[in-house]
Amino acid sequence: MQGWLYLAVVGAGFLAGFINTLAGSGSAITLPLLVFMGLPATVANGTNRIGVLMQTTTSTWTFHRQGVMPWRDALSLLIPAILGGIIGAILAANLDEPNMRRAIGGMLVLTLFMILIKPKRWLTGRAEGARKPGPKEWVIFFFIGMYGGFIQAGVGIFMLVGLVLGIGHDLVRANAIKALLVLALNIFAFVVFVRNGQVDWFLGLVLAIGNVAGARAAALMATKDWAQVWVYRLLLVVVVFSAARMLFL
Repeated sequence: MQGWLYLAVVGAGFLAGFINTLAGSGSAITLPLLVFMGLPATVANGTNRIGVLMQTTTSTWTFHRQGVMPWRDALSLLIPAILGGIIGAILAANLDEPNMRRAIGGMLVLTLFMILIKPKRWLTGRAEGARKPGPKEWVIFFFIGMYGGFIQAGVGIFMLVGLVLGIGHDLVRANAIKALLVLALNIFAFVVFVRNGQVDWFLGLVLAIGNVAGARAAALMATKDWAQVWVYRLLLVVVVFSAARMLFL
């Protein structure tokens, strides 16, 4: 295989790691590239998880070191997200992907309107502070985790909606919690793909080099006060692109 293709994988990994850390849907870049390089779709889905695991480990640690990780809220959502992730990974080979893509595209359009209607909420969180996650949030994050276990691409956006509009975190803390939850659910989902022989370790590790670098750069940027508006704008662009891709491509 030509060397430039490996460079393309590292570059795509960097971009995906950066976008995933600040918004979501970075896998919309890496999954098609892995398929283009000759991997079956199921193997591409499993292989992509190597980079996701390493990038979320990097971003989780960076958010923790920067002192912006709300550990209590994050840990309370961990179990439902993990359980959903396991079920989603098991069902990945059996669900009707075209219909799921259309449903996801519709949800992303709704998400776009929610982002546009309450822009200040995304930047500052709830005026009275984030509330403690309860049973309703556990159910929501179980289903988000199920989707993340199934295909990964776009799961970060849905988590941000739940964390910002539902619980009331600002984008910095929401992104920190999202990183931990995506890491946790993918650990268990990845085991499912490994057991089914759906992982190309070499390509996955090449991809992960870019993922880690992108995640580190994005996590450091996200904690800066001046970055909040730019993170919000990136989220808008990613949601528009992802909705169009799910609905029309």
